[in-house]
Amino acid sequence: MSNFQRGADIPVRHSEGNGYPEYNGGLENPPSVERDSESGRDMRDWKKTTVGKVSTGFLSGGTPSTSRADYWKGEIPWITSKWLGDKLELTTGEKFVSEEAIKNTATKIVPKDSIIFATRVGVGKVGINRIDLAINQDLAGVLIDNENYDIKFLAYQLGIDSIQQYVAMNKRGATIKGITRDCLEQIQLNIPPLPEQKKIAHILSTVQRAIEAQERIIQTTTELKKALMHKLFTEGLRNEPQKETEIGLVPESWEVCKVGDVAKIQSGGTPSRDVPENWRDGTIPWVKTGEINYCVIKDTEEKITPTGLANSAAQLFPTGTLLMAMYGQGITRGKVGLLGIEAATNQACASIIPIDQDQISSVFLYYFFEFQYENLRQLGHGANQRNMSAGLIRGFPLSFPKFEEQAAMIAAFESLDKKRYFHERKRTQFQGLFRTLLHELMNAKTRVHQLNSPAA
Repeated sequence: MSNFQRGADIPVRHSEGNGYPEYNGGLENPPSVERDSESGRDMRDWKKTTVGKVSTGFLSGGTPSTSRADYWKGEIPWITSKWLGDKLELTTGEKFVSEEAIKNTATKIVPKDSIIFATRVGVGKVGINRIDLAINQDLAGVLIDNENYDIKFLAYQLGIDSIQQYVAMNKRGATIKGITRDCLEQIQLNIPPLPEQKKIAHILSTVQRAIEAQERIIQTTTELKKALMHKLFTEGLRNEPQKETEIGLVPESWEVCKVGDVAKIQSGGTPSRDVPENWRDGTIPWVKTGEINYCVIKDTEEKITPTGLANSAAQLFPTGTLLMAMYGQGITRGKVGLLGIEAATNQACASIIPIDQDQISSVFLYYFFEFQYENLRQLGHGANQRNMSAGLIRGFPLSFPKFEEQAAMIAAFESLDKKRYFHERKRTQFQGLFRTLLHELMNAKTRVHQLNSPAA
């Protein structure tokens, strides 16, 4: 079996030591910090204060009546707590309201360069509005004394674990839990001199920008792959005429059949959990649907014993087997993955093994099913949860080209997958660096030493 048949080139998610080249991911001229060499925590020049003391005022919000169309035809940006989280700095609105809405309802305009703090839904989320904007009832606008405090430093400090835990512990309410204005004002802060505030904010902003750079690349690569899949699965590589099929237009030379015509479909099983011998010290990987997520599966959360395998419907599938989640929570149903090891599966997983490996590749099927994800999810039955079955998968329409064209398509898709996974790992690394620096810098365990560029 060739490498591309076995999925050898599809990257493994969350793996280490993958051999991909390293680069700084957009973190140019990274600032240097130094660890306090004596105690590791010197806060003698820091002062303790509260949110209430660093603020010059607070503003609450509201939601204009949706029955008044004129309230929602203005130009004033308006946000809910859903708008917080992705980026610290807010430069546009979620929706837009009119002057009449501001005059006649509880929503208020928070002047730019204030902190927006979620006090109800999404409690603890933080943002900085770089434009004047109105807020709903789940948010509070915290006006800051910007002459004595760096607003980005304060916003970052409000995100540290100890403050978020304090907020979580003080939530109150019968249905929607939130914190009071008093609770918000009493949040304890540790503030260094203003120059150090600015340097800390600069360091954290630099890492945050690197994270955002990775996210932009990931989004662009994902969109490019989606467009490429649509083009290749409908037009192919040879610019040939198309024909109409059950699954839409496909190249004229492609074969059209049912999945069951070219692949063997089987499911697994779950050994009884009432029999300890089925599970204790198990060595046989056992896949659940939650582990099927467009990746090569190299390990599993649970393992069964040979006894469990022998005394259940579970069966061992070879490396390279294509798996599909037939049912599962949320968006799981219809996802596929490839085995990078021999493994058994539970009954919610379907194994899809080509009958003739020289006719159709498992990896081609992997990408075909990824492209057909939304159509696959329309299969199934069930009152509360639409479940797929081996029979439904067998009857699903399939189109495919000659083996050589499959190989070329796989290479194109894999190149984009590798790029996306690479940048996902870089994003994860920067997110870990951000969390570490946030904790270390806000607790003076690491002190700012020198910046390679001016503080923001």
